[in-house]
Amino acid sequence: MTFDLLKLELYAQDASGRIGLKGGSCSACGHVFFPMQTRGCERCGAHGTALTETELGATGKLISAATVHFHAGKTRTAPFVIGVIDLDAGPRVRTLLEDMPDADSRSGARMKATLVDAPGYDDKLARDLRFRPE
Repeated sequence: MTFDLLKLELYAQDASGRIGLKGGSCSACGHVFFPMQTRGCERCGAHGTALTETELGATGKLISAATVHFHAGKTRTAPFVIGVIDLDAGPRVRTLLEDMPDADSRSGARMKATLVDAPGYDDKLARDLRFRPE
């Protein structure tokens, strides 16, 4: 999926539907990050060829979650749940959660990436990357 505003490739999906997140790693210090970017390593500042694209898988552990009861955006209907996931490959991501009606007592749950249809720019349907319990 290409995030239109920033032109970032966030994930790849193979023919079987398996999702793999596209992140990066720094050969100078070993830092792993998501999404891939080339401006410079967040940890050491290395750039250019020191930053390489890395497949991060699509599973991790839920660290925290919060239920949002009011949202000013017209395309996002509240309530919804947002979570922080520690990916098995290292980086931490903040994302919308699926199949979780509330954020209560789910810390530590195993999570996996999923794609859902959601409103995109110009009211076009888009594929949105989210996480759900395994």
